[in-house]
Amino acid sequence: MMPAAAYRIAMGAALIAGAAVFALSPITHGARAAELPSGIAQLYSSVSIPSPTAGAMTVCYGFVCRRRVALHFSAADRGALTRILAAGRNSPAAERRAVQNAVVWFDRKMGPVIGTDKRVARADFRAGADSTNFDCWDTTRNTTSLLLVLRQWGLLRHHDVGEPRYRGNALLLQTPHNTAVLVEKATGRQWVVDMWTRAYAQVPDVMPVEQWAKNK
Repeated sequence: MMPAAAYRIAMGAALIAGAAVFALSPITHGARAAELPSGIAQLYSSVSIPSPTAGAMTVCYGFVCRRRVALHFSAADRGALTRILAAGRNSPAAERRAVQNAVVWFDRKMGPVIGTDKRVARADFRAGADSTNFDCWDTTRNTTSLLLVLRQWGLLRHHDVGEPRYRGNALLLQTPHNTAVLVEKATGRQWVVDMWTRAYAQVPDVMPVEQWAKNK
């Protein structure tokens, strides 16, 4: 895992390019930074957005959250996600599959609204279409936020929300990349939930952190 200090430096460096921020419908009374692990709290403080609540989350896009919009969950949204997570109640493996489906639900809900239904896998500045894409900073924030909402709703039985993880080794031709994480309660094993490596509405990668850390 990337050291906390280095993680904060990387977050700040990535923000240098930031500027244009779209109007954000207010989200209030999010969990205070002190109530979140430092790595998760940094996801929000580094781009000056509120942490998610049981009723809403900030959706980041446009690379490093330069564009953003509030997703206020309706009763229908909560019902849909509750049904999706109910399919995973019997085991940790089933819950991870349900989380994958919840991320696809999120992607399909927001894509037509913000234009990310055109997004491509592994988007970065070379994609040339930041306004319709997520970079890995965006997907890490969005996925972590969705997981925190699911936890607040009591829908995660077998997992907790872990701090984001980082990989990057130029000697191995491995580019920098970070991801959201689930922690299996019974074993403490960490599992990535990585939607950046997949295109619009595709099932996100879910795998043990140690396996993900070796991928390119």
